[in-house]
Amino acid sequence: MVLSNLGDSELITFYINGNEKAFETLLLRHKDRIYRYIYSKLKDGQLSNDVFQDTFVKVVNTIKLGNYNEEGKFLPWCMRIAHNLVIDHFRRQKKMRTISETSQFDPSYSIFQKIDSGEKNYIETKTQDELETQMVSLIDHLPEVQKEIIRLRIFQDMSFKEIAEQKDISINTALGRMRYALINMRKLIDKHKLVIDF
Repeated sequence: MVLSNLGDSELITFYINGNEKAFETLLLRHKDRIYRYIYSKLKDGQLSNDVFQDTFVKVVNTIKLGNYNEEGKFLPWCMRIAHNLVIDHFRRQKKMRTISETSQFDPSYSIFQKIDSGEKNYIETKTQDELETQMVSLIDHLPEVQKEIIRLRIFQDMSFKEIAEQKDISINTALGRMRYALINMRKLIDKHKLVIDF
């Protein structure tokens, strides 16, 4: 029997049953694509190798614990693990912008801004759509004045001057409401452990 002729799900079954060569075949089959994806995000060879190795450690541990149930969708599953590890790296390096009470407020910042991935593949596009849907639902938990200013600024693309005129408030008041809306959004994101989590 030639392992390379088997599908991913069959190889996983063989691996679960003790055939280490089956996993080696899976790794050889998909390693280049997964590594290229990681490198496209990190642009650092050594760091990409580290994340690649961490990805497959997590893959092996998940399979060995009996928690793999992707029904043949092995590559997308691996890509999601790699994607999450890349995001974890950016979190640690504080390269993802966050709004906190000690941060300098930037009125041009949008809570929907994320790391630009250039041309998005299916997984990234689906993730972005899901994330934005979740973010919109979180807005409903804000106080009414903050909810309103988020909608005017982000969804209607109004300037702070236009918002101030429409609501008959000062620009500073509009800016302040947006600042606290974003602070509260950040707290909700942390509470619900949101941010591109598959």
